[in-house]
Amino acid sequence: MNPQLPTHARLEFENHFPTPDTAKSIYDEQDFHRAVAAYRFFYPTVSAEGICNGNREAGIGDGKGIIALAAGPRHVILTANSDTPYAAAVVDLKVMGPVVVDLPAGPYIAVANDHNQRWIADMGIPGPDAGKGGRYLLLPPVFTGDVPSGYHVARSATYKVLVAVRALPVKGDVDGAMSALRRVKIYPLSNPSAVLPYFDFTKRALDSTPLRWEDNLEYWKRLHSVINEEPTLEEFRPMYGVLATLGVAKGKPFAPDERMRSILEAAARVALDQMRVEGFASQRADRLVWEDRQWEWIGLIPDDANFETKDYLDLQARDRWFVQAIVSSPAMFRRKVGVGSVYFLASRDRTGSYFDGGKSYALTVPQPVPAQMFWSVTAYDSRTRSQVQTSQDKAVLGSLQTKFTPESDGSVRLYFGPNAPLGKEHQWIQTAPGTGFFLYFRIYGPEAASLDGSWRLSDVT
Repeated sequence: MNPQLPTHARLEFENHFPTPDTAKSIYDEQDFHRAVAAYRFFYPTVSAEGICNGNREAGIGDGKGIIALAAGPRHVILTANSDTPYAAAVVDLKVMGPVVVDLPAGPYIAVANDHNQRWIADMGIPGPDAGKGGRYLLLPPVFTGDVPSGYHVARSATYKVLVAVRALPVKGDVDGAMSALRRVKIYPLSNPSAVLPYFDFTKRALDSTPLRWEDNLEYWKRLHSVINEEPTLEEFRPMYGVLATLGVAKGKPFAPDERMRSILEAAARVALDQMRVEGFASQRADRLVWEDRQWEWIGLIPDDANFETKDYLDLQARDRWFVQAIVSSPAMFRRKVGVGSVYFLASRDRTGSYFDGGKSYALTVPQPVPAQMFWSVTAYDSRTRSQVQTSQDKAVLGSLQTKFTPESDGSVRLYFGPNAPLGKEHQWIQTAPGTGFFLYFRIYGPEAASLDGSWRLSDVT
């Protein structure tokens, strides 16, 4: 099959020198392609700024507090789930200096990412304390001071750091998990009494995404702001050069003329479309969990949270993850028994058609699910990549939240669609006509059968 390549009229050169029209055409084309590449490369950065912005719009400045919530459809957060309550803080190491995250012993899963959403540290069960409790010290860029003993030390390449903590609701006790979150303390090393306060957003709306910016000029404004406030990273220098040709440069005002505004806005739309293709129409063979099923791995690099292979940065895998999700951690990608969690994606039914929120579907889940802790399935809106919002106000079914009625063969049948199946309302997630949706199936504490193919999910029908 021949590829569908872009075409344009043959450009004119006189004695091998470009005519004015040719030069203009080339400049427009190369600026557009550079903008598309830069957009995709820096999407994790702008998405991280979306998290920071969500906290600020909620009235919580950087380094001023911690949002805690039992997530639900009212929270617009890229593929957040309602399995475990969250606590999220943005700390500012430039203002606060080194910051301590003090985790008590308990069922915590925590991670720190920098402003580019690059992994810094796992904490809690997947971290070096292994759930026994510990103090973690987040150090700012090029920190040269003395490092005290008694801490698990993590160094950040940026001043702004995202700290996300989940508390597992033991036996489904969400209130107990929310209380456990409040026992986690975050404070400056220089002032242990200045513990960041908690703010409960369980019943309040929150938007921690870049959705409002991602297809327009605001994307570039937000990126320029981050480039200005954070240190220059040596490994990003080639991409900073690409940004500079577009007028996005550290220490210089962002003031695009009409031509450049048009190019940047068009590039944002095209680049986002390209990332959606990577997310939901990938052609990679390694995406499939089972070769005879539609279920796919969400994280394609199981051994590295920053999408590094032995030889290169896997940009396809990186695009795929960040167009759907936020925060990266080895615990999210590791395909090992009993370690972290595994995530499966379904966006198509058994026939290969994408899920339609106006149609009804069923998923049969063989029992028992090979999970040492628990399992769940969450429905997400294909536009917002956040939990589906309907009058039901529910987007998750799982072994912690739901008492399932098994089928005659012991399996569990789950339902998705605009109308509830009679008698199975408690095993149904409502979807919205006029939009698509996709599913994440999560297994926490995966057992061998979830990884070796001896247990398999059926396709959605």
